[in-house]
Amino acid sequence: MTGPADLRDALSHRIRDVLASRPNVREVRMFGVQSFMVDGRLAVAADRDGGLLVRTDPADHDDLLRRGALPAQMGGDRPMGRGWLTVPSARISDEADLAFWVQVGIDSRGGQG
Repeated sequence: MTGPADLRDALSHRIRDVLASRPNVREVRMFGVQSFMVDGRLAVAADRDGGLLVRTDPADHDDLLRRGALPAQMGGDRPMGRGWLTVPSARISDEADLAFWVQVGIDSRGGQG
């Protein structure tokens, strides 16, 4: 039986593969997610349910929603803001799709909100 930690760990492994050729990558575990920092900035995080939290440029928010992402939520169903999206595990089952979303996180400029 696959539990939440297994889903998070499997996605974390896949993210490591995508980021393997990049310098300046650091992993940080926080709030039940495995976060990936690139060049000192949070880019993506593997969630307990196998979904991907992605830092985004707020200007790209609506376009990325159309690509299958969902608004990211904090506890209590509070939105994290236009600089953060969640990509459900079904949308990143393909390695090319995962690589696309990881690159969105790396390229983000204003995901503070």
